[in-house]
Amino acid sequence: MKLGVMRSAVTITALVSCVATLNACATPQSEPLGSPGGESGATSSSSFQPSYTPDALLGGSHASGAQLDALANALKPNQTIGFGDDRRLVFTYQQQFGCVVQPNDDRNYNGKPADLDPAEFYTPECQVGAPSTIDPTGASVKKTDPLYVLVPFFETDKKSPAFSQKLGKALKKLFGFVPDAFKPDPGVAVQCPAPQDQPATCTMHPLQNDLGPLLTSLGLLPQNTNLYTPLVNHDHLLPDATINQSQEWWQIIVVLVEDPKAWPDAKGNSGITSVAKLRMAQKNKQASGNVPSNFFLYFSSRAMSKGMSSMPGMMR
Repeated sequence: MKLGVMRSAVTITALVSCVATLNACATPQSEPLGSPGGESGATSSSSFQPSYTPDALLGGSHASGAQLDALANALKPNQTIGFGDDRRLVFTYQQQFGCVVQPNDDRNYNGKPADLDPAEFYTPECQVGAPSTIDPTGASVKKTDPLYVLVPFFETDKKSPAFSQKLGKALKKLFGFVPDAFKPDPGVAVQCPAPQDQPATCTMHPLQNDLGPLLTSLGLLPQNTNLYTPLVNHDHLLPDATINQSQEWWQIIVVLVEDPKAWPDAKGNSGITSVAKLRMAQKNKQASGNVPSNFFLYFSSRAMSKGMSSMPGMMR
């Protein structure tokens, strides 16, 4: 799969040069991701499985007062905001995420299919760039509605640190910069974390994702390598036809937004707020192509009025 990611010659050079020094970017771990305070856990069956967690007592004001408004502040604990059809949406989550592992999958790359490998399920295997063929209901993903997850893959403030010092050093060596996606204080408004959430978390989302398949497709990691990172900062985008939808499973389709000019502001007055604008940004090389995953969220969506005056507490 060829992705339109990091197109400038300088950035690509930095990415390629880091392949040889990846072990310097990240110390290989013998255990999967542990609690948010640091790496811990049982022995992993993967021979090369680096992982990162946020620093303990991580602070951050991921949404400043200037970015928030009445709608964002009125969200219930199980709600986040999204965009679609150039409108703001409120998502209400009815259960936790799902990351599908099928019987013949080997997502921890130990040479054993999942149906013969209990260790496959020690932690959720939520992989970007390695989609499943079914959703959590068992239906084909071809019938599952997409949720585009927009990731701020640019840096607005070089002085702003990453979720952890270790992660920041690894990203700097991999990409030549630390994307706002991995910072407790991103320089742009994001919908996840929501105002009530801690940095690197979001209601009913996992605490980590495996970016290994994505980076492997870019030639940055060896084949069959896991790379776990904390949940990235992100926005949500639905197709126009599904902005008012009852609860269901949605397949996560990741898009790396590389130009801050294309990033939507908090109220959706600019930037990518519809699929049409997403396609234009992709055409203009401001955003990557679509990157599918085996990661699903379960929620209902309701569109706000054009004046954005409705409150989520007024909806069921």
